Amino acid sequence: MTSASPQDDKNAILACTISRDVQNFDLLIEDMEAVLGESWGDLGFAEALAFFSQPDADSLEFVALAIDGEDEDNLSLMGEIITRAKEKKIKIVLIAEDVTPASLHQLLRKGADEFVPYPLPEGELQEAIARMNQPDPVAVQQAAAPVAQGESKEGALFVVHGLAGGVGSTTMAVNLAWELATVSDKDAPSVCLLDLDLQFGTVSTYLDLPRRETVFEMLSDTSAMDDDVFSQALQTYEEKLNVLTAPSDMVPLDLITPEDIQRVIETARRNFDYVIVDMPSTLVHWSETVLQSAHVYFAMIELDMRSAQNALRLKRALQAEELPFNKLRFALNRAPKFTDLNGKGRVKRMGESLGISIDLQLPDGGKPVMQSGDHGQPLANAAVKNPLRREIAKLAKSLHSLGSSDAEAA
Repeated sequence: MTSASPQDDKNAILACTISRDVQNFDLLIEDMEAVLGESWGDLGFAEALAFFSQPDADSLEFVALAIDGEDEDNLSLMGEIITRAKEKKIKIVLIAEDVTPASLHQLLRKGADEFVPYPLPEGELQEAIARMNQPDPVAVQQAAAPVAQGESKEGALFVVHGLAGGVGSTTMAVNLAWELATVSDKDAPSVCLLDLDLQFGTVSTYLDLPRRETVFEMLSDTSAMDDDVFSQALQTYEEKLNVLTAPSDMVPLDLITPEDIQRVIETARRNFDYVIVDMPSTLVHWSETVLQSAHVYFAMIELDMRSAQNALRLKRALQAEELPFNKLRFALNRAPKFTDLNGKGRVKRMGESLGISIDLQLPDGGKPVMQSGDHGQPLANAAVKNPLRREIAKLAKSLHSLGSSDAEAA
């Protein structure tokens, strides 16, 4: 019933697509028909806002908001649609093609329940609908959410996870944290960088900071941790970036529990505008806690077989456990240059074969990247014109502008 308006049979309509032109999303039409038969309709953006005010909207179970790169100029309208749908207790599946990670982040923070990249991976829409209709994962996510009260900053949590060795996850985490800390000369946000790779974390090396025993002591007894204890475990880099390094000695990854991680994240978010987490490449029993708490979870990959295989295994693992796979933003490091058409084609085929959206492509920064790490300096200090530094700086500005606009709206 793709061409019908919901008003034609209000008792039969269970869902609607909302888009500029649903014919631009032919695969979505096919999936909606496969899942719902004729029990769905489609609306334009303005029509959707008007329809939510009508009693007929009460029968809707969910809407599929389909957008592409041309819709990024109307993010405020997209946000209003999501807000109105949430007021009506209608769930939202966000379908996006060629949309930047910053825009996706903004819409997900507005309240979209699920994200599915377009072209739609086989069966992905049906799985997203099933996840929305199951109460258990929602309850787990709410339980894992930070519960800080009072004058909490409720800082945004950005996580970086390398899906293979040497893909640049620590470089990404360190430089994203520094770019956020220096994004504004007049009103710079407070930023905290957490190195949770307890065994081989190298954030301290990349910033030339000593490892301190107080980190191990704090992590060993987080039940006694308060804001003062947490601040004592932190170090500052050039008086702008606060850093929790990995412990001085190699310790087991199961030294800390999910409850310990939750306390650390809550404390960091309560005291800082942005919290960046550098994760170990290994999945551990507290990885779910970090994923549930994250606003954006950057999964770092390269254009090679090991990254492709690990990305597919991670996708299957998260979906099997009904965890929020939609939070992952795949970031391709050492991406092909603009003029490398063959490389660009390989990137496209990689995303299509894995059923993922490669949202961020980072250029190869070359030897200066390794040299800046060896010298204990961010790229902004060691190689300000490096192409990788420029791309990370652009991402930081985009994320900060969204955070600022959200704060003003609140």
